[in-house]
Amino acid sequence: MVTEKDVEHIAGLADIGINTDELGTFTGQFNAILDYFDVLDRVQGDGVITRDLSNVMREDEVSPSLLLEDVLKNAGAHEDGFIKAPRVM
Repeated sequence: MVTEKDVEHIAGLADIGINTDELGTFTGQFNAILDYFDVLDRVQGDGVITRDLSNVMREDEVSPSLLLEDVLKNAGAHEDGFIKAPRVM
């Protein structure tokens, strides 16, 4: 069971400011979440679920793309067929 002191500690770790008025609400919500996990722990499973695998993604289709010259016209700067970007340090 989560206490208000636990909620204050968790809020401190997450760097979230919680008012004392909100402590009761958050404590109740934390405990409700833990109750849901308790329900899941009691679910009886009868083994591994097996399913047929299928590809739900579409097939790749080759389509024409922009010409390199057109792409480089829109770039702020380019060199040797590549777009130049500012150096990031």
